[in-house]
Amino acid sequence: MPFQTLLGHRTTLTLLSRAAGAGTLPPSLIFTGPDGVGKRAAAVALAQALNCPTPAAPTDRLALDGCGECPVCRRISRGLHPDVTVIEPGDTGSIKIDVVREEIRKTAFKPFEARRRVIIFNDAESLGDDAQNALLKTLEEPPPGSVLVLVTAQPHRLLPTVRSRCPVVRFAPLAPSDVAEWLMRAHGVTEAEARAVAAVARGSLAAARETAETGVEAVREAAERVLVTVADARDPRARLEATSGIVGKGKGSGASERESLSTHLHALASLLRDLGALGTGSAASVVNVDLEASLTRLLPSFGAERTVRAFAAVGRALDALDRNASPKIVADWVVLNL
Repeated sequence: MPFQTLLGHRTTLTLLSRAAGAGTLPPSLIFTGPDGVGKRAAAVALAQALNCPTPAAPTDRLALDGCGECPVCRRISRGLHPDVTVIEPGDTGSIKIDVVREEIRKTAFKPFEARRRVIIFNDAESLGDDAQNALLKTLEEPPPGSVLVLVTAQPHRLLPTVRSRCPVVRFAPLAPSDVAEWLMRAHGVTEAEARAVAAVARGSLAAARETAETGVEAVREAAERVLVTVADARDPRARLEATSGIVGKGKGSGASERESLSTHLHALASLLRDLGALGTGSAASVVNVDLEASLTRLLPSFGAERTVRAFAAVGRALDALDRNASPKIVADWVVLNL
């Protein structure tokens, strides 16, 4: 998975490739951005670029890139290279200090085979405070020949002392068109379904894959029922009943409930965006084409001002979820503000 094969992030990957090619790559980095947008894959691609013995020919965009085909690139991609390590949270959901200390110990020695040893901490927010503190000296003064990459969707959970020692590389959500193209190419999804899934996938391939597997229709139908329920409801209790279809789907874990609600809120935002388009006569820009007739029936209840206000409320609800607010409280708040 060299840089050239990754989806999106053209500017970010270009800067990483140029820094790697020019020898100016910082030895400690934080890759941050939403879940499922390719941060971990980019870190692995960086390891390939730094160590590939037969790098791809430079282009205007990529100064240095792995070939993706040689034994070194294949071993890095498969997690089998002795000098490229991807550290994941264990069964407890955390990365223990003993694991960190072992990786720090290795950096005191020259790489076995590679030009540069690369250590990738995936889901780096899972590092406990003691494990993060153990990393501080290595992050501040990394040994020559080593690169450390902390991959996280929640950089606020890293200690300020860790964040201050690592330049941050930001990965934005993927464009819906890129997500739809990936679904059609990699999973054989029809164009209509791919566009519908991409509209609620938050720019995340992981979310797109899960939504495609579970069925985007169910997610959109739940979001549509919320709009129908609140369209003319004045009684707050009636509005609150609408939350049952979009919250509590997480099989008991707070993290999965948060993810489920986030998916439903993005579906709600997609429908509100389409309502706004229909309200201004821009039917050609509607994403959920198969729901156009149903959305048109909602137009008398959702004028331009209300639609904009509702769309903003969904955005604020998503921000609250990112700050670890209770999914149930967020769901209740958003239906009261649609």
